[in-house]
Amino acid sequence: MSKLHIKKGDTVLVNAGEDKGKTGRVLKVLVKKGRAIVEGINLVSKSTKPNAKNPQGGIVKQEASVHISNLNLVDPKSGKATRVGRKLSSDGTLVRYSKKSGEEIK
Repeated sequence: MSKLHIKKGDTVLVNAGEDKGKTGRVLKVLVKKGRAIVEGINLVSKSTKPNAKNPQGGIVKQEASVHISNLNLVDPKSGKATRVGRKLSSDGTLVRYSKKSGEEIK
């Protein structure tokens, strides 16, 4: 499996699907499935039984996963969608950078 272009904590833009054009922060990356869970994106209703956290139970909205190919990283400089490149830094580690601005992505 190849390396993925997004990581937990990245800000991403959805470029396909029902939530096209929305941005959010990556909460979790499901590497084996090639999917990611993004804050506020792809909300689904889930029925829950009463528990300590939710004594009433009922219907709860939560994020479902989105395929990685439908997400683009947001450029830290311009705030627009960008592709991601990898290059060796001076200390010999691989660093991700924005293809549009050339700025390193933390």
